[in-house]
Amino acid sequence: MRLGVLGGTFDPVHRGHLMMAEEARVTLGLARVLLVPAGRPMSKPGRRVTAARHRLAMVRLAADGLPWLAVSAMEVERPGPSYTVDTITALRTQYGPDVEIFFILGWDSLVQLPAWHEPDRLVSLCRLVAVPRPGQVQPDVRELERAIPGISERVVFLDRPCVDISASAIREAVGRGEPVDHLVPETVAGYIREHRLYIKSRTLP
Repeated sequence: MRLGVLGGTFDPVHRGHLMMAEEARVTLGLARVLLVPAGRPMSKPGRRVTAARHRLAMVRLAADGLPWLAVSAMEVERPGPSYTVDTITALRTQYGPDVEIFFILGWDSLVQLPAWHEPDRLVSLCRLVAVPRPGQVQPDVRELERAIPGISERVVFLDRPCVDISASAIREAVGRGEPVDHLVPETVAGYIREHRLYIKSRTLP
């Protein structure tokens, strides 16, 4: 079986995330894509992140009704910082050697991969699926290979979707009182309204 894994802060999860997951599933023949919200994201040390329970709830709402999409709370439930290599290691143990894991990430994240925790071990545990981002140039595999030997044989570049949706823009729009129903699943938009997320005067739990 081929399993896709899409991790992220998901603050909030949006239609762009779902399009990335769907494109990877169709192109690579993935049986399932697993969404994994980060517990304590190490890549965002300077930004206050919405409580994990809200982010996890929104991801579950987004995945509801899509049989090929599943959600894992392992990073939310794991104490300490969230490292992708630990998550992939745990999934390897959970699913066994007969499952091939494809970790889905944006071109911008692929460029930053050499600075991640144990990138060499990460690429030995899974294949990488690099998805384009607006305004980003496709990473130079030769440069990545110099930093992480062997990565050139472990990465697959997709040429779509290139969706100009960002979680930060969604948070800002909500803070201005603008609707975001066209950017996130309807159920997620309802959750944001119900819990008054991203309202600037609100103190996060």
